[in-house]
Amino acid sequence: MKLSVVIPVYNEEGILAASLADLRERLDETGWSYEILIAENGSSDRTVAIATQLSHKHPEIRLLSLGEANYGAALKSGILAARGDLVMCDEIDLCDVEFYRRAVALIDGGEADMVIGSKAMPGSHDRRPLLRRTATRVINGMLRVLVGFRGTDTHGLKAFRREAVAPVAERCKVDRDLFASEFVIRTFREGKRVIEIPVEVIEKRKPSINLVKRVPNVLRNMVRLTILFRRDE
Repeated sequence: MKLSVVIPVYNEEGILAASLADLRERLDETGWSYEILIAENGSSDRTVAIATQLSHKHPEIRLLSLGEANYGAALKSGILAARGDLVMCDEIDLCDVEFYRRAVALIDGGEADMVIGSKAMPGSHDRRPLLRRTATRVINGMLRVLVGFRGTDTHGLKAFRREAVAPVAERCKVDRDLFASEFVIRTFREGKRVIEIPVEVIEKRKPSINLVKRVPNVLRNMVRLTILFRRDE
């Protein structure tokens, strides 16, 4: 299988079916063999029912249901369950197949083990609300100061060669909002070839989890992440 697309979802009944239909249509145009892993985590709406129906109807869709609201654990479970040579980590409100094409070309061309779609590097267009843009920059700034992160973004779109990079995910210790950060930073630190490319991000719906409510978990895991990486030094 060429490609596994991993998409964590939480209370996405409003856009799940339409987003997956559009994604499948555009992936079919690429000619790649693929699977879509829906990593559901703790939804209280009809997300699980919709995803179950879609997985029964379309064999390329697989549902992984975590049973608790934990974005990082859902993303990690999807990565470890992936069967494709390449893995895409995406969001249900993005499904940016143009990024997939660019990332696949870089990885297949031998230029990278991981490609990150950065919302913050020059040439990117982050059209999300100001508060969310600011939060991204604050977190990235903290990562640069506290653990020496060298890039511009850790969340959102990522692509990587499964054989080379998926084992890094197994070694990650934190979950929830900062799993993706630990995953990217560990990939840098373990000497993998990581490239960032600019992307355009447009918010299709309000976040399913309130940004302010996420702050305590982010801060706790930031402390834990700092301790973990400094122990490794």
